[in-house]
Amino acid sequence: MGSKYHEKIGVIKDKLSLLLKEIITADELSLEAFKLYDAKRFKEVENILSKISFSGDEIDNEIIKTFALFGPEAKELRFLIAFLKMTNELVSIGAGVKKYARRMSEHAKSGCDLEPFKPSIMLLHKSSINALKYILECFTNIQECNYEDNYRKVLVEESMNDDLFSVLEKEILNKIIDEKELSIEYVKVLGSLRKLERSCDRSVNIANLMMYAKLGGEIKLFNQIIKI
Repeated sequence: MGSKYHEKIGVIKDKLSLLLKEIITADELSLEAFKLYDAKRFKEVENILSKISFSGDEIDNEIIKTFALFGPEAKELRFLIAFLKMTNELVSIGAGVKKYARRMSEHAKSGCDLEPFKPSIMLLHKSSINALKYILECFTNIQECNYEDNYRKVLVEESMNDDLFSVLEKEILNKIIDEKELSIEYVKVLGSLRKLERSCDRSVNIANLMMYAKLGGEIKLFNQIIKI
């Protein structure tokens, strides 16, 4: 492959890294907003992620142009396919963070008492951010990254995230029984928290795609053969 091709790959990687950094920044700001019940910061999260679909389309177009112009070989083709699928996962994560910020701002103004759940919600949120940070750490040092180790780290966060969500789900369902008049609001809170759970799931998918890009094989096999 010529230098022009590698230059294009570098551009795509940089754009993906920038998108991921914006999502992490917005996600951390959203966590801070929840901690303080700060409507202004929740709104800032939405502003940061307002053009996330446009950014995803821009990256996909760059990948498609690289396909068309350079006809990459097998290894390079794996990376481009992985990048294309990663973009979709990142845009979905960003869209989820934006919805979470908007909804949590609304929940904070409702009659729901979120204080009893606050420690667990913050841990849930931190685990989803940690998973994204592991992805970024590996992605920005793509040549030296230990892909299997990175995948395991993301899986640990995802497993913790699942456990935390299960606990929160039970606690909030009990709250619904005690406060029937707010049952619909608490169900909405659960829906909002699921955005954090799905973020971790999608981070696992991205780590999985990175494994595929580097090692080849079947995309869906890694989550079956890599053990924590």
